[in-house]
Amino acid sequence: MEAPYILHMLSPLRHVSPFDVNMALDAGFTTAVPYTNVELAEVAGLVQDAIFSRGPKLAKRTSVFIGGRNAILALDMLNSARKAMVPPFAISVLADPAGSFTTAAAMVACAEKALRDQFKMALASRRVVVFGATGVVGFAAGVIAALEQAKVTLVGYDGPARVKGLAETAKERFQVELQSADGSTEPLKAALLKDAEVVLCAGRAGVQILSAQQIAQAPALKVAADINAVPPAGIEGIGAQDNGVKVGSGVGLGALAVGGVKYGVEAGLLRRMIETEKPVYLDFRDAFKLAREIVG
Repeated sequence: MEAPYILHMLSPLRHVSPFDVNMALDAGFTTAVPYTNVELAEVAGLVQDAIFSRGPKLAKRTSVFIGGRNAILALDMLNSARKAMVPPFAISVLADPAGSFTTAAAMVACAEKALRDQFKMALASRRVVVFGATGVVGFAAGVIAALEQAKVTLVGYDGPARVKGLAETAKERFQVELQSADGSTEPLKAALLKDAEVVLCAGRAGVQILSAQQIAQAPALKVAADINAVPPAGIEGIGAQDNGVKVGSGVGLGALAVGGVKYGVEAGLLRRMIETEKPVYLDFRDAFKLAREIVG
């Protein structure tokens, strides 16, 4: 009997995401084992338990998934897991906290494709405004866009301090320059839309962040993308399945249009850990590369 494909799923939260468990099993893992309330200092020990118990030959049938809701902590856990390998004892690791890396990658890749197809524009140099940027998806999307040379502004809903701190973290960690802004009132949001060419909306489920009137009054808008699939939409006037519908002076991308790409990205990265002959260590950069391939 062939040895099973085992995915050890680490989360600093009380629960491992059922979404990710389903994705892992559908991607081809035989079993997915959850570990919750995991602290950073515990990662190395858990990983070494996994690598030494199966030996080098079964490394490709053993992988680690890192979840949670904190992008930086997930990356630190990924780095700790990688450092814990003792070649030839080594296994693959994927970080995708709250599905944020794959969702952010899909949203930016879809927006990039819409810019190219509808307006013959590249993402580089575009003015990108990210609403809901204090969340893990918004933060990751902002970093991805900035790494592609877009001019990114992270927008928070609870004052300037927290979102400014995230911009500083991004500069220190990824060497990207992000602007930050307070979007806690309607006039502040309207002011931010005046020069926005790409709007990425990654707010909480079931919360409308931008009205149709605000979007209509964004004269430079080319693409508006929303990942909220729970009514009401984060951007009024964009349906969940919309993919290029006209909104204001640009086009809109809905949550399920982006979500279809996100699903393909997460499934693809999970399968890569199963199929690879050598260990891989995957984060949002790998997710964005695959998302680009999927959207074409």
